[in-house]
Amino acid sequence: MADAVTSQTIQDGQRKAIMKFTNVSDGTGESAVKKVDVSALNANSAGVACTSVAIAKVWWATTGMSVRIDFDATTNVLAVSLPADSTGDEYYHEFSGIPNNAGSGVTGDLDFTTLGHSSNDTYVVILELIKNYG
Repeated sequence: MADAVTSQTIQDGQRKAIMKFTNVSDGTGESAVKKVDVSALNANSAGVACTSVAIAKVWWATTGMSVRIDFDATTNVLAVSLPADSTGDEYYHEFSGIPNNAGSGVTGDLDFTTLGHSSNDTYVVILELIKNYG
């Protein structure tokens, strides 16, 4: 079996994207699962593809497990860690968001990993992302 997960694009505009992610775990958990694929986001009005995103805002609710959000690369780089059994919101848009600082093999994508997961643990994560273009 596998965790029951959903991904929803709420907005994918010229400057920002807003996405919602959920997980109801069967105990399997997620390990470096690509949640934001920048190549799947809309190009800008000039037709230039999105190459990376900065995290502007994050809202979350976790029950029983924590969630690690990483910038995808050869060796992933931690972007944000969401603690178990918590709800919260963090805002980074005042200073242009958390930029992708991944090194070698950077893809621009975001990966999720769950920690301490067991059956029926859950998360809901909403990300507001600032889109960057090649």
